[in-house]
Amino acid sequence: MAQAAGTDVGETDAQLRVEHDRKRRQFSIRLNGSHDRAVLLYEYVGKKTVDLQHTEVPDAFRGRGIAKHLAKAAMDFVVEEDLKAHLTCWYIQKYVKENPHPQYLEHIIH
Repeated sequence: MAQAAGTDVGETDAQLRVEHDRKRRQFSIRLNGSHDRAVLLYEYVGKKTVDLQHTEVPDAFRGRGIAKHLAKAAMDFVVEEDLKAHLTCWYIQKYVKENPHPQYLEHIIH
């Protein structure tokens, strides 16, 4: 899977791989090979509409740019699947504001 360029995660960046579990409707990153996971949860609220609901990174891993990987993966999924997205999660709102790519913006429901 492609890695995001220019992240500030440092040496752990090579270990970060976003997994997409469509059945559970979540993106996740296993942290340091442990049972700890950072997750981004979403739900389908219509046939082609998702609600990006919640992002959670364990306290010990916060501030390292991990949620950014989840947000990028979720927004790329929305674009690739040609979905519309509600951004309930405050972090994804922040991510899109800081990364206002036209392909993201045209898929957001305000």
